Amino acid sequence: MEGGIFRDREESGKLLARKLGHYKDKGGVLVIGLPRGGVVVAYEAAKALNVPLEVLILRKLGVPWQPELAMGAVSETGEVVLNENIISAYGIQKDELGKEIERQKKEIARRKYLLRGGKGLPSLKGKTVILIDDGVATGATIKAAIEAVRAAQAGRLVVAVPVAPPETALELEAVSDEFICLEVPPMLLSIGSHYRNFEQVEDETVAKLLKKSRPGDSPANAGSQETAEGGPVRISAGRVELNGELTMPGKAGAVIIFAHGSGSSRLSPRNRYVARYLNQKGFATLLFDLLTPEEDAAYERRFDIDLLTRRLSAATKWLMEQKAARDLSIGYFGASTGSAAALKAATGLKGLVKAIVSRGGRPDMATEQLSNVDCPVLLIVGGDDRTVLTLNRQALALIRSEKKLAVVPGATHLFEEPGVLEEVAKLAAGWFEAHILKKIAVH
Repeated sequence: MEGGIFRDREESGKLLARKLGHYKDKGGVLVIGLPRGGVVVAYEAAKALNVPLEVLILRKLGVPWQPELAMGAVSETGEVVLNENIISAYGIQKDELGKEIERQKKEIARRKYLLRGGKGLPSLKGKTVILIDDGVATGATIKAAIEAVRAAQAGRLVVAVPVAPPETALELEAVSDEFICLEVPPMLLSIGSHYRNFEQVEDETVAKLLKKSRPGDSPANAGSQETAEGGPVRISAGRVELNGELTMPGKAGAVIIFAHGSGSSRLSPRNRYVARYLNQKGFATLLFDLLTPEEDAAYERRFDIDLLTRRLSAATKWLMEQKAARDLSIGYFGASTGSAAALKAATGLKGLVKAIVSRGGRPDMATEQLSNVDCPVLLIVGGDDRTVLTLNRQALALIRSEKKLAVVPGATHLFEEPGVLEEVAKLAAGWFEAHILKKIAVH
């Protein structure tokens, strides 16, 4: 850190940990990060203190015509904190406020599935909770978090942030049992101006950090076992072994293999959300890394469709050798570049794959194989993802098997908008049910 500027969120988390050293190795202490950037800071602090890490899911309530301006915030436990000055100044009506609260509650429910499998916040009763964000401006979001932690009957509340303006710092100090702030600039132009690197944090990054911090979820515990209920697996693919996660609900009739997009992995929160939804509908699922960590570090490998296709084919053949999945029909769910790999792999496996669903896919990267696809294909694209939508329409014309293009209104490429990922999961489940499970029932 130089001149009040942090190198990145990781550095600010380590610096906060030094100020929180009196909590190191203490029982009954829990670090809670606020998504998304706050979790990166909190992860470093929790690791240095050797205490558990959790996430508290909150959403800003944006002014309808100026969504970046917060008129309040809502937490996953239902606490709502409002900025009455903003509401009054902008003439926000009760029905407008109510619609925004409901919209953000739906997004909170989606993120609970992404980050915690739909489970609620663990009990905070009697615990010392260290609440961490990557910085605060007006403090609307962290105030909602404070309300949630207090309502959960935490024994002691510590608020720790790298940077905050003087007025907000005073407010937070007044409502916490202990307040730590590394930088209190006289005028805070933006939180990002106090970081050299302040890149946007994706849900997948948050999911990875939470998984790394939870005992029993580390790669060291991933074995090569297969189990009726599923779990971590190691997939042989030529000279390499790939990490995977196999989930086997009871009496599953089909297994859906996920092929993620460039820069993603088996921990993709969006794919995991869809996978859980499919599990609830009775489908088994396999999520796995198409590349090793070393390969993924080479950016160009992420777009090597032939390599991704070989890996997906190898994983499919590996799965068919596992006792628990040997008699199951197979479907593919591909995202981004993974969709191209799914389409190409299906043509090479000669009728083994019974149906394909693509989310925000790049079927144009498998153009030469599209006319050879012999199973039903559903292409799901966001209505606001205009370039990819055009590419999918062009690809649809080349596919000769049963096909459909489903456009999700208001969705962008990553399907981050409230409610749209649930729509993707419903569309995918409906397609697989119609084209795999019903065929199984007929036979």
